[in-house]
Amino acid sequence: MKSPYPSIAPDFSLREARTAIQQYLRPNPVIYWVDFLTTILIAHFCFGIARSLTAKLYLSPLLPNARWTSPIDALLPSSMTASVCLHLACTLTTCLLFYRAAMFIHELVHLRRGTFRLFRATWNVLCGIPFLMPSFVYHTHLDHHRREDYGTARDGEYLPLGQQRPAVIFLWLLHPLFIPPVAVFRFLILTPLAWLIPPLRRLIHERASSMIIDPSYIRPLPSPSARRTIYLQEFLCFAWCLAIPIFATSIFGGFLPFVVQAYFTGVVLLLLNALRTLGAHRWVNSGERMTFIDQLLDSVNYPHRTWITGLWGPIGLRYHALHHLFPSLPYHNFAAAHRALMEALPENSPYRKTTATSLTGVLFDLYQRSAASQSDPGGPLPAPSKN
Repeated sequence: MKSPYPSIAPDFSLREARTAIQQYLRPNPVIYWVDFLTTILIAHFCFGIARSLTAKLYLSPLLPNARWTSPIDALLPSSMTASVCLHLACTLTTCLLFYRAAMFIHELVHLRRGTFRLFRATWNVLCGIPFLMPSFVYHTHLDHHRREDYGTARDGEYLPLGQQRPAVIFLWLLHPLFIPPVAVFRFLILTPLAWLIPPLRRLIHERASSMIIDPSYIRPLPSPSARRTIYLQEFLCFAWCLAIPIFATSIFGGFLPFVVQAYFTGVVLLLLNALRTLGAHRWVNSGERMTFIDQLLDSVNYPHRTWITGLWGPIGLRYHALHHLFPSLPYHNFAAAHRALMEALPENSPYRKTTATSLTGVLFDLYQRSAASQSDPGGPLPAPSKN
């Protein structure tokens, strides 16, 4: 493949870069535990308030004979204005915190095998299983980091979006509307069918067991040890689907308000992640193997405006180019490692070209390149701009 960045010096010393960030490579378990537990517990509390307010403000007027009560109702304000404001605040907080908690799945994949076992189990119990995104569905993320697979058909997290029609990108952004019911169908219906119909097991594993963006991706068959983990997590998700009506009624005071609030929250989380995904790369590849430098330049860092980038790109995901450079670097050291690299690397280092100012700028650049590629299909691909 001809490089889309011909004007950028290809010289890059990975050893020099690793030396600069060596002190930041060790994960701190205390930070993982405090961050995740604080995030998920506050999110669950805010979700409970938001669910009760959904019932009070929107569902009760439509179904006046229904009674949805929960212990948390005593904390709700009596004023309509205060209730609406509190509902908006709790819903926004719930979405952002659940999104942050969910993104720890990215760390679990990259943590060294055999470590953080209790943390992995806790994350699955408090987040992965209830969200129907157990950690096994993201194990294919490692394909995205193999240099020989990045951007090819073996990479389920890459599409040639820079060469697609803008309408295709906008249509892709609609998938958050459908994923929540599809996830329920996957674990409530397809899981027991896979137990009963062995030939279906392989099809479900290959086509319906991965968090990907390329619908044509086929997941490789698992090893025996991985298969045991998959079966256990599948069963827990199946059991959770069966228990949701009981849980929603006994804890949250009603099934319908729980489902409405959960669906809305899930859609917002998925939409945030979809926008983040579009801004994580330049999407210049069309399926060929890329050089390591081009893979690095195809990824984007957002080191500025931490007050906003940290919301849509939590757990270090706003430093996506840095993550592709050092996949095992723990999220809590990304900012410090990035500063160290910017100080240590030479002025002409390709790493300096991975920085963007804003997500909206990168998304607009993707739209422009997408539109330009369709207006001149036979011409050279438009080069990404720095935003």
